[in-house]
Amino acid sequence: MTTAPWRDPALPAAARVDDLLSRMTLEEKTAQLYGVWVGASTDGDGVAPHQHDMTVDYEWDELITRGLGQLTRSFGTAPVDPALGAQALARAQRRITEAGRFGIPAVAHEECLAGFTAWQATAYPVPLAWGATWDPPLVEEMARRIGTDLRSAGVHQGLAPVLDVVRDPRWGRVEETIGEDPYLVGTVGTAYVRGLESAGIVATLKHFAGYASSAGARNLAPVRAGTREFADVTLPPFEMALREGGARSVMAAYTERDGVPASADPELLTGLLREEWGFTGTVMADYFGIGFLQTLHRVAGTPAEAAHAALEAGVDVELPSLRCYGGPLVDAVRSGEIPEALVDRAARRVLLQKCELGLLDEDWTPEPAAPVDLDSTGNRILARRLAEESVVLLDNPDGLLPLAPDTRIAVIGPRAADALAMLGCYSFPSHVLTHHPGVPTGIEIPTVLDALRTELPDAKVTFAHGCDVTDPDTSGFEEAIARTAEADVCVAVLGDRAGLFGRGTSGEGCDATDLALPGAQGELLDALVATGVPVVLVLLTGRPYALGRWHGRLGAVVQAFFPGEEGGPAVAGVLSGRVTPSGRLPVSVPQVPGGQPWTYLQPPLGLAGEVSNLDPTPLYAFGHGRSYTTFAWEDGTGGAEPAEIGTDGTYDVSVTVRNTGDREGAEVVQLYLHDPVASVTRPDVRLIGYQRVRLAPGDAARVRFRFHPDLSAFTDRSGRKVVEPGALELRLAASSTDVRHTAHLTLTGPVRVLGPDRRLRCETEVTDAG
Repeated sequence: MTTAPWRDPALPAAARVDDLLSRMTLEEKTAQLYGVWVGASTDGDGVAPHQHDMTVDYEWDELITRGLGQLTRSFGTAPVDPALGAQALARAQRRITEAGRFGIPAVAHEECLAGFTAWQATAYPVPLAWGATWDPPLVEEMARRIGTDLRSAGVHQGLAPVLDVVRDPRWGRVEETIGEDPYLVGTVGTAYVRGLESAGIVATLKHFAGYASSAGARNLAPVRAGTREFADVTLPPFEMALREGGARSVMAAYTERDGVPASADPELLTGLLREEWGFTGTVMADYFGIGFLQTLHRVAGTPAEAAHAALEAGVDVELPSLRCYGGPLVDAVRSGEIPEALVDRAARRVLLQKCELGLLDEDWTPEPAAPVDLDSTGNRILARRLAEESVVLLDNPDGLLPLAPDTRIAVIGPRAADALAMLGCYSFPSHVLTHHPGVPTGIEIPTVLDALRTELPDAKVTFAHGCDVTDPDTSGFEEAIARTAEADVCVAVLGDRAGLFGRGTSGEGCDATDLALPGAQGELLDALVATGVPVVLVLLTGRPYALGRWHGRLGAVVQAFFPGEEGGPAVAGVLSGRVTPSGRLPVSVPQVPGGQPWTYLQPPLGLAGEVSNLDPTPLYAFGHGRSYTTFAWEDGTGGAEPAEIGTDGTYDVSVTVRNTGDREGAEVVQLYLHDPVASVTRPDVRLIGYQRVRLAPGDAARVRFRFHPDLSAFTDRSGRKVVEPGALELRLAASSTDVRHTAHLTLTGPVRVLGPDRRLRCETEVTDAG
């Protein structure tokens, strides 16, 4: 039997795909450009925007005779036993391959923002918690485990990570981001990509680009980011994740910038992404994003016009529907309205990726190779470690923490005894199970209350709910006050409830009017403080909230950003002292609910000044976090006399960090750049390097950063990425405002214009210092 060239694994992928395309009809080619969402709800209460009115009916048996590009969320749509789900997915793939002429399976994709979004799968901390760890290798290990679980179930592509940089903390999807700094987002996000891709899963970067810069922090609102903000804040994490992480897919954002929707922007999706950055993978539409060109953006009059705009811009795959790339596209090509070459271009990219995944090979099989266990012991151990590293001790002025092992503790608040308080909106229990009342969570999620009782078995722990997350009712205050008055210390556990489209206080479509604690929680905290009993505030949130109202009145403040299924024990471990806190803020914590939005990346006019009565200075700065041990920073590089290097030179800046306390702990050494004079306004400081260092008592390490001037680059008035000569300051710091040592530099030589090979990362080295 003669094997067709496209089936021959010995041939180059490009040759195989060219042969296959030459054999396919127009309908078969377009079928590779869309996915379907089997079982998606149309009752108006879905998990994607406009799901109820954008879903298109189809007849499955007839549809798959042409082939199929993608299968949408076989595990993430309804609770299904993972082993049975893997078998069902395999059966669906068998039907697809048997129905079409070429026997090509679909790419199965799933959400994996904080773990595989499937029933009984590990719920890891949300991305904002990854940012709080400042530990890219640990995030990479988590992503590798997530990818391995996806592969074990028959999934090929993961719709993660989110690389949006926080611009306004009122935005509901802050919990899905890694933080408010592009270097932190880029380095941690790239680590996630490496981990996922190393497991053979196609990582999908989202949302490309500018989604988090929506006006007024409203979901899907227009993006009004200027040219330099877009180039210097929004884009760098994507560039790093593509160049260094090897991501093979990008998802076009829903939003529009300066009147052009991302899904219809050839300058973004082709000019920048492919021609300048050299991307060769697939561009996916966000769910219904191509149809939105007609229904929401109104830049297309028909589904066919929307398909034409998206294909021309560079969107290869329509998800999770065939509304535009199905029949309307075929008819428009047949009539001559859309060139078939655009279909061929997109189909070639899709088929090349399927070839990379082995889906064109004759020996491909959809059956799982091993038993499916999505919440293994190893997963939970890693989830615990991530959660522990992500908890940030914001304040502990009098050393109230750690708690005494035999103390009387009143645990108060709506987040203390609720397992869902640990989970973000893209965890399966929050995302899907709310539509399936009565179905068990599927994973064990200890609450803070339960974990604290386990952690401190000799303590007397009482509990009162106090109030709901959002309900203004204060009738529960009386019991909460009574329990607190009987205790030695009160642990107030407050925060968010994750949800979708207004069904929570954090999550997609759950944007905030201001940064006050939701509901009556602020009043509850006032009442607890008024008892005179020391109060430890524990926040389980998806965004930072304004805490200036209680500054100086609390015994301690602990921040955890939806820390996942092991978050309860992690928080309890910090309270007991079993865990020495080492998290650092990936976002600033504001003083007051107003005076925002604000992130630390501010030019001079964005800082406090005498011309306005509003002071945006945060209560706790970006990068801030306290510990139960102490660290001395010794022999820092720097001095009064500036060093000189060329605009293409290098300069080493270093410091010795010594653990001067009596317990093991981790310090995060941060390197910031201050540019005193530039041709355009620059952020007062911005992060260009960091290193997490774990030290035993008495131990020391030398941390060296190799600065290259590319790290000082910015977009000039003509739109070029440049390095300008002149004075710079390199600040070794424990946060964006806690500077320990400063090195003064002068860059000499001409202005350098940078290309796509510019250096994106600060090289770091850690050596033992005795």
